[in-house]
Amino acid sequence: MALTDLPLEELRRYRPEVPEPPDFDGFWAGTLAAARRAGGDPEYRPVAESPLATVEVFDVRFPGWGGQPVAGWLLLPRGAERPLPAVITYIGYGGGRGLHLEHLLWSSAGYAHLVVDSRGQGHDTPDPDPMPQPQLWRGVMTRGIDRPETYYYRRLMADCVRAVDALRAHPAVDPSRIVVSGASQGGGLALATAGLSGDAVAAALIDVPFLCHYRRAAEIATEGPYPELAEYLGVHRRIDPERAFSTLDYFDGLHFAPRATAPALFSVALMDPVCPPSTVFAARNRYAGEAGITVWPFGDHGGGRASQQEEQLRWLADRSLGGARAG
Repeated sequence: MALTDLPLEELRRYRPEVPEPPDFDGFWAGTLAAARRAGGDPEYRPVAESPLATVEVFDVRFPGWGGQPVAGWLLLPRGAERPLPAVITYIGYGGGRGLHLEHLLWSSAGYAHLVVDSRGQGHDTPDPDPMPQPQLWRGVMTRGIDRPETYYYRRLMADCVRAVDALRAHPAVDPSRIVVSGASQGGGLALATAGLSGDAVAAALIDVPFLCHYRRAAEIATEGPYPELAEYLGVHRRIDPERAFSTLDYFDGLHFAPRATAPALFSVALMDPVCPPSTVFAARNRYAGEAGITVWPFGDHGGGRASQQEEQLRWLADRSLGGARAG
């Protein structure tokens, strides 16, 4: 691996001017209002066959975009004092919620933990909306890119906000202490959710985030989802790149960041070929609330891995958002 972007001192100052759509707020207000109007109640089915002794596990379905059921896992630390602080985790590109045994950190630390499946990526949540064109690419990066109304991430980001709505209503959860989290695509979704959810989110953990500063990322990223966008625009010569990027402007972390006021801890890896460091700093440097950042000088797209998780646990505890203790 090698350094992939600007020197660190330049990254800390990097704040590009990327005009946002004039109807950005109206677009998202309408999107979320439509998702909430679709209604539906969350369902929590106990996983009786789980071998875990210290964690209660629930197989979740909550209403997302269009009221469509979104899968998740809810893990609750058994015997901890309630109501609990909670962490919502969004998943990286191409992945889903997986097995509940893969998600034990936060419940072990005394948090309620909701793991959100990604529609059309995870095994348990389909994306039934009809597509406006044949889908020939590897992932969802270009799905519905012709218009903001049809773009894939409109539906996924609405799901992520609805996950906050669902968890706030759970009787085991303290609605004033909900943290959104994720890495890569999950980090971009956590940033978007923080920007769209206002004071419903108490903090955000945003690791090596995807979905930020799309144009620069498409120009310089060498691995991961952004090259799908460059490849798509390179092959489909009749598609106007400016039209595609005007769609992406509605889903760019650079525009969610100024609307996010909850304290946030970002992370960035300076040898990341998937989410270039300048795209991460561009979002972090526009963030409206407290925005710390952990820099991993020799990290690749894995960032700080478990070391970053240790940083997060301490950071939350310092802000009175530590996990509950067993009774």
